[in-house]
Amino acid sequence: MWRSLQQLAYMTLTDQISPTTRRTVKPAGRLVVALVYDGLCSFEFGCAAEVFGLPRPEFGPDWYRFSACAVDPGPMRALGGLRVTVDGGLGLLARADTIVIPGWKGIDVEPPPKLIRALRAAHARGARLVSICSGVFVLAATGLLDGRCATTHWRYTEKLAARYPQIVINPNVLYVDQEKILTSAGSAAGLDLCLHIVRRDFGAKIANQVARRLVISPHRDGGQIQFIERPVSRYEAGNRLPSLLDRLVKQLDQQITVSEMAALVSMSERSFLRRFNETTGTSPADWLTLARVDRAKELLETTSLPVEAVAVQCGFGSAITLRHHFRNKIGLSPLAYRRRFALSQRPAV
Repeated sequence: MWRSLQQLAYMTLTDQISPTTRRTVKPAGRLVVALVYDGLCSFEFGCAAEVFGLPRPEFGPDWYRFSACAVDPGPMRALGGLRVTVDGGLGLLARADTIVIPGWKGIDVEPPPKLIRALRAAHARGARLVSICSGVFVLAATGLLDGRCATTHWRYTEKLAARYPQIVINPNVLYVDQEKILTSAGSAAGLDLCLHIVRRDFGAKIANQVARRLVISPHRDGGQIQFIERPVSRYEAGNRLPSLLDRLVKQLDQQITVSEMAALVSMSERSFLRRFNETTGTSPADWLTLARVDRAKELLETTSLPVEAVAVQCGFGSAITLRHHFRNKIGLSPLAYRRRFALSQRPAV
């Protein structure tokens, strides 16, 4: 059961999308519409507005267009003592290419029927629906998540499962991509999901540029766990793990043992393994594998290197090993991933 959940969570665009479908997608100039409601979750809305709404002339005229639509009559209250008014109502959803539900006013608050109808109609015509944190309860109320994999903040997963047993809930990931329906975990995971969408639409290079402007990590894979017992702090006295992780990322083509890692941070192997798991939520081997897969994805998107050369540069050693780990994590072979996501297949920006 967990393996099937993990594969769904890592799914970026799986084999359900044919190469022909991939070529007909037109991400450039997409209209992104975010819901605004009384009791608006300000941070979640800000995630969508910052990624999709901020003018980015350096990417040319085909960047996203952004609007906000009112669910309730205005002015509406927002978290933090703000009052909000917007220019449009639910009619905007009829034109949206992507609709973002930035949290919800309460997990026990039923969405209004007019909103449910508008979201179902948008999905039926091919719009992409995105929820951040508690916004998944709005998507669940539409019935569109039935039989699909989804996630939300770890505090809400039990209530979501009890209320909507038809949904396959993965409580351990940052976000789940089901092509036209995407869900994320708690607030900050909304930024990861928004960057993932940019990466899907425009490629790793553009997503990394947006991340640098936001001063955040360019790519946290959706399959990472939500809750880490003790997150890495660059400012914690004596903590050498951040510098070790930076070093490992820069030297993915080189092999390194656990004992060598432990020596670099002046720890015993036992203490190192315990601390590594506490701060990253995984083992050194699994962390390195995922980092190498991420690097392979970047090279497959942005270069024409043969798969064998990609494998060597990423530290997998052979194309066979790369294919094994790539398919296990992404659900596609390296060549299939390149066919769908290579920079040459994307519109110029």
